[in-house]
Amino acid sequence: MRHIISLMMENEAGALSRVAGLFSARGYNIESLTVAPTEDASLSRMTIVTRGSDEVIEQITKQLNKLVDVVKVQDLSDGNHIERELMLVKVKATGEFREEMKRMADIFRGRVIDVADKTYTIELTGTGAKLDAFLQALDPAAIMETVRTGASGIGRGDRVLKI
Repeated sequence: MRHIISLMMENEAGALSRVAGLFSARGYNIESLTVAPTEDASLSRMTIVTRGSDEVIEQITKQLNKLVDVVKVQDLSDGNHIERELMLVKVKATGEFREEMKRMADIFRGRVIDVADKTYTIELTGTGAKLDAFLQALDPAAIMETVRTGASGIGRGDRVLKI
């Protein structure tokens, strides 16, 4: 089962590698990982997307809590949460592709953020499924390059990851 694990950690050199090392040492895969400083410059928030049984995720959570740099861990998948991902796609925009790409971006509520003679760069945000659907809707020959951030998530309502 897919899980989104969010954690607060000290914003110090080597903290990211210790978390990644924990996963690799135990043979667990990280599907995506995002990390950035929080409103408190001494802390960073890391969001990890991984797959595993409830037992495996419980083990990962326990191991993460043992790391000195980790302040708090929360499995967002355990409750109501919001998740979003950002994708930038560079597509061919010549001839018949030009209007089609603009129309597809509009349908998926994307934005054309760069226009060149032969290309558009389109920005989309949403769930991973929405971004996958956009890519599937495009002619594969039109896609030149794709960059995705991986999931970021936050608990809904009063559910907060704070120390």
